Amino acid sequence: MWSDPASDPRPVGTPVEELAVLRHYLTFHRLTLRLKCEGLDAERLARRSVPPSSLSLLGLVRHLAVVEQYWFRHVLQQLEVPDPLYADDDDPDFELTSATGDPAMVEDSFAAWQHEIEAADAWLDTLAPEDLGSTVTRRDEELAVRDVLVHLVEEYARHNGHADLLRECIDGRTGE
Repeated sequence: MWSDPASDPRPVGTPVEELAVLRHYLTFHRLTLRLKCEGLDAERLARRSVPPSSLSLLGLVRHLAVVEQYWFRHVLQQLEVPDPLYADDDDPDFELTSATGDPAMVEDSFAAWQHEIEAADAWLDTLAPEDLGSTVTRRDEELAVRDVLVHLVEEYARHNGHADLLRECIDGRTGE
């Protein structure tokens, strides 16, 4: 079961300039995760379809909200951010393990993810192509901005592979 290609919101074509390419793929993969979650109720979004894993589509949304917050705010902008979204010192996978079929949690999780995407995109809007080679420090390691952006594309792509399997287990939908 595939979704209607005519309603696919993801960008087509690939720009040439490096920063535009990185933003293109980051946007593409963010929208891919959104498509994987499309049309599911709270219970099915929170379903852990591959036991004993704690992965669920909702858990992935929550995890990627944390990822966006960490890399864009904490690492790239060097901002003092409050505790990460969905943090629990006793459970390093709390954003995954705490995902439940509560409609309010689903709404809050998608809103938090969207908020982090918008904050990240606002920062990216200020970035010039020559800034990709700038470095930031993370745990005494120098990282180029471009490397962080490539890592974020990779992070989304990897989790979209998980989302493919989760969605297929839920209702047989494949593709995207």
